[in-house]
Amino acid sequence: MAKAPLPGLAKTRLCPPLRPREAADLARGFLLDTIDTLRAVPHIDPYLAYTPRDEEAYFRAACPPAFGLIPQPEGDLGARLAGIAGQLFAAGYGRVLLIAGDTPHLPVGTLREGISRLEGADVTLGPCEDGGYYLVGMRRPAPGIFSGIPWSTADVLACTLARARAAGYSVVLLATEYDLDRVEDLVRLQDDLARGVIRAGCRYTKRALAQAGVLRRSRRC
Repeated sequence: MAKAPLPGLAKTRLCPPLRPREAADLARGFLLDTIDTLRAVPHIDPYLAYTPRDEEAYFRAACPPAFGLIPQPEGDLGARLAGIAGQLFAAGYGRVLLIAGDTPHLPVGTLREGISRLEGADVTLGPCEDGGYYLVGMRRPAPGIFSGIPWSTADVLACTLARARAAGYSVVLLATEYDLDRVEDLVRLQDDLARGVIRAGCRYTKRALAQAGVLRRSRRC
């Protein structure tokens, strides 16, 4: 799931201290690195669910030919997650995995595990440290788990778990990761990349991080 990396539209919670152009460049790096990660996952049909709808040409140019494109439906995040998953299940897929666009450092192995765990579980969730999740996988439509969730709060994961379990779905939690919503998260990623904690990928994000002057200033403070 991705938003067009346009100044004033993408990663706006980083502005300030980032400038809109810096935030957009980072969002573009996240997108391209996520595409690269998905290309490394075997035996999948990758799709990009994009917004806004009038940016289809941009995403078609950014994606390899193997990627399908789906415009994100209207509504809150829950409606969009349910709508995208519903379209893919209707197309005949038996397992659907949705990932956010702000974890370009996500290991390929985590995505593979998210898929494989659906052989025995109804739902897989990848927790974020901030109380949300970076990944949700399903082996059948489960729109109810996205209904009435207090999005953008620390209770997103807990509420989604409660709804899934109340509906009788079995759930597997994957490794906890951090997403990139704050400048502190970007500095952490930059440090992890420098120390080799993250060993692969992120080539476009690295370039955008190097060009974001506010990160150099943050590291000196």
